[in-house]
Amino acid sequence: VSTQSTGSSGINAEYGWEPHYYITNNLSMLRKLPQILAPTCARAGGAFSAAPTPGQQAIFDKEFKFGAHNYGPLPVALARGEGVKVWDTDGKMYYDFLAAYSAVNQGHCHPRIVATMKEQCETLTLTSRAFYNNVLGEYEEYITNLFGYDKVLPMNTGIEACETAVKLARKWGYMVKGIPENQAIVLFPEENFWGRSIAACSSSSDPSCYTGFGPFTPGFELVPYNNLAVLEERFADPNVCAFMVEPIQGEAGVIIPDDGYLRGIRALCDKHNVLWIADEVQSGLGRTGKRSACEWEGVKPDLITLGKALGGGVFPVSAVLTSDEVMLCIKPGEHGSTFGGNPLGCKIAMTAMDVLENEGLYENAQKMGDLLLDELRKLPSDVVDVVRGRGLFCGVEIKETESFNAWEVCLKLRDAGLLAKPTHGHIIRFTPPIVINEEEMKECAEIICSTISSFQERESASL
Repeated sequence: VSTQSTGSSGINAEYGWEPHYYITNNLSMLRKLPQILAPTCARAGGAFSAAPTPGQQAIFDKEFKFGAHNYGPLPVALARGEGVKVWDTDGKMYYDFLAAYSAVNQGHCHPRIVATMKEQCETLTLTSRAFYNNVLGEYEEYITNLFGYDKVLPMNTGIEACETAVKLARKWGYMVKGIPENQAIVLFPEENFWGRSIAACSSSSDPSCYTGFGPFTPGFELVPYNNLAVLEERFADPNVCAFMVEPIQGEAGVIIPDDGYLRGIRALCDKHNVLWIADEVQSGLGRTGKRSACEWEGVKPDLITLGKALGGGVFPVSAVLTSDEVMLCIKPGEHGSTFGGNPLGCKIAMTAMDVLENEGLYENAQKMGDLLLDELRKLPSDVVDVVRGRGLFCGVEIKETESFNAWEVCLKLRDAGLLAKPTHGHIIRFTPPIVINEEEMKECAEIICSTISSFQERESASL
């Protein structure tokens, strides 16, 4: 792969500005080349946009020089956010249609959430769990009553919540179900995603997640997603203690299971004495138009994990909610977190939930999602393969052709003033903050549809 010279330095000296040649047999690298070269290459048809401004390029260069290379960001440097809008360092405004992977459901810098943060920051931020504080109990009562569970275990990030749920399920398996020591099995669906820890990699079916990171955590097994027959076969093993599943698979491309799948999970877990862990870190807290995505089928999991929007986009807060039977299997000293349950996070989480509950955001997500999906379903079939969505959890599969791909579509969307990001190469998630209003949504739908439709014209011209 050769790239053209423009006489710059830093990141682009390695990845594109200077004449540079790559020879590789690494399939993963080959797949990533469009992203690596996107800021600087000029492909036929003008898919890749012009070089960034010097100020933004300096930001890219600094991250590249001093930071780990574990992300491939869309080339835009943001400096400010408000509601559904963000501004780059040059002052250009964009609509945010990723919402930090649903961590900003309440919108950027929601004034009530920011005010709560400022007030608590000036009072007490952290005590650790070595001592009581005057906020944690209030938060625990609030969130358990809201979701209808006996107990909550507070953590910080989504992956911590999911790791905690797995630990709880294993301990319950030994103490309550009677599984022989070290024989507990936790099932996960194929194409699951709950982070990139060693445990999460161990449960992954994605080679880019697990390759090169073994050996893996034992006791994790995969089953097909949206397949109750295979699930029941595996539940026949008495050593299965839990099944952890996203009600809608986000990173896989907004994969929505058949109607009745969640009800079927509930029935099978009850029948075989298996715990159902619902990973609602991304699908919960209003993203689909409900408090949790499980509510669409009227079912309640044994454990639910929350994160992302629980911190209102300003602070990492996560949680596992479950029954006394499960939670009280863990005793003092067997699990913990220095920051989990800190007063600042607890106060923020209560305000973040109150914003969702009392500002009409669940209803708005449904209404705006219907509006967006109606427009997305009109997109030309020679550019878009599939449109999926529930509430404002939407995904579009882009046809990959010789003349364009999903990354290039996202670059053109950026140029038009809307930010989104591909997943799995050919799928674009559209997940804006659920505070978006009808006027904003209509403008954004027009940007998306006109931009994607423009690739139809380019494909026709290339034939």
